[in-house]
Amino acid sequence: MTNIKLQPAAKELTGTITVPGDKSISHRSIIFGALAKGRTTVRHFLDGEDCLRTIDAFRALGVSIEQEGNTVIINSDGKDSFKEPTVPINFGNSGTTARLLLGVFAALPFHITAYGDESLTKRPMDRVVLPLRQMGAKINGREEGKFLPLAVDGQKLSKLTYHTPVKSAQVKSALLLAGLLAEGETKISEDVKTRDHTEQMLTSFGAQVDVNGTTVTIRGGQTLRAADVYVPGDISSAAFFLVAACLVPGSHVTLKNVGLNSTRTGILDVMQSMDAAIEIQEHQTEAGEKIGDITVRYGSLKGTEIGGDVIPRLIDELPILALLATQAEGETVIKDAEELRYKESDRIEAIASTLRSFGAELDTTPDGLVIKGNQTLQGTEADSFGDHRIGMMISIASLIANGETNLKNADSINISYPAFFNDLKMLQNR
Repeated sequence: MTNIKLQPAAKELTGTITVPGDKSISHRSIIFGALAKGRTTVRHFLDGEDCLRTIDAFRALGVSIEQEGNTVIINSDGKDSFKEPTVPINFGNSGTTARLLLGVFAALPFHITAYGDESLTKRPMDRVVLPLRQMGAKINGREEGKFLPLAVDGQKLSKLTYHTPVKSAQVKSALLLAGLLAEGETKISEDVKTRDHTEQMLTSFGAQVDVNGTTVTIRGGQTLRAADVYVPGDISSAAFFLVAACLVPGSHVTLKNVGLNSTRTGILDVMQSMDAAIEIQEHQTEAGEKIGDITVRYGSLKGTEIGGDVIPRLIDELPILALLATQAEGETVIKDAEELRYKESDRIEAIASTLRSFGAELDTTPDGLVIKGNQTLQGTEADSFGDHRIGMMISIASLIANGETNLKNADSINISYPAFFNDLKMLQNR
């Protein structure tokens, strides 16, 4: 466990950086590259702990995967070339790896056991396990398969028509992967459209996918063809520097080549509604994913209400938006975000206790937060709770707090942004 002492910003943040590759797309590039026939090259891959768990899982299935920095080369002959793993597969802290790969494992003719770290072992897997069982999957584990560790006895799966009760792209993606490997036509519908990286990537790997509003349909038995993938910068990682530039006086920061998929840009909409000085320049599209540059300048902000359909489009950015709200004029209300309670930590409680340790005033609700604005923060000792996004939120809060902040368990940030502190120093010009 690593502890880091953090100081307030000595001066404004200025400059241009490129944030790491999108975590969601990086995971999926490995999954689809392994399922496809041929040689897939992935560029700007996120070399973070979570995504490496997905690589390790497919290596355990016998897939040839070579990595050199942020470039990954996958040589595969498709799922029929997979081999039964000889040891249990460790998902680490990665909920994406766990839930998406359950959709794959359920359709393979193998016995596979999987487990995770202490945090992942507390996160619900039944939201995926239960619909997979409707397709014929045999999955067993603690509390009737609600939690890891899990044992999967792969079966021939049948088609599924299913409406997801939770706003989760992981659930949708797991079932689409299972549907790809099943017999017949699988149809998944949602109340609100969640991030659609799986649908985009299925198309780029040659699969036929029908998207009609919030319903996605896929025909089983399709063969994927290898493809080259460029992973855009992760807007969830960019969010921390977007907010930092808003909060530190005199700051002017540009983030290059950030993914601008409309199912992920809720944070930009909310920041603009708070009067943030933000400019967006879209300049290319790769495999259906829009990419562009985002520039943010320091300026005054106003409180807002965050809820409804925008929540799935910024669920991972709510911790840093909560910090932003402490510095805005008036009150900010976050609602309809109960899903935060099932992340790497109970993020509603983690956000609240962390901001309170800085001296901020706020209230929790069953599905969100009510945050008072124009608050002065004081340096403190704060724990990341093993949650990378809480760790980065603490780091940005320290820039505007009076006095020193001690961040405990800072190594959790390596899950999604190993170069976070290097990029922060670059913008501080120290």
